[in-house]
Amino acid sequence: MLPLKQSEEALKDKRRLKWACRRGMLELDVLFEPFVEQAYDELSEQQKAVFRRLVTCDDPDLFAWFMGHKECPEPELKSMIEFMLSRVKV
Repeated sequence: MLPLKQSEEALKDKRRLKWACRRGMLELDVLFEPFVEQAYDELSEQQKAVFRRLVTCDDPDLFAWFMGHKECPEPELKSMIEFMLSRVKV
C-alpha cells in the first residue's frame, strides 16, 4: 500500500519525510531513501523545500522523470531530479 500524499509542510519533520520517501516502487526507493540519508541535510532551505515538493508528486510521474521517459515540466523539480541522480549511485 502506498503512503498517503502529504503536504510539503508536514514533510519538514525528517521522520515523516523518510516515510514519504518509501514509494513502493523499487526504482524510486533506491533513489529517494539513500538521498535522504546521504544528502538531504546538506541542502539549503530552498532546496529542501523543492525536494519536499518533489516527494508529493505522483509515482508514475516520478518514475517517468527519473527514468528519462518524460521531462519534468517544472524547472526547479527538474533541477532537483538531476541533482539527485548525480548524488545517488544506483
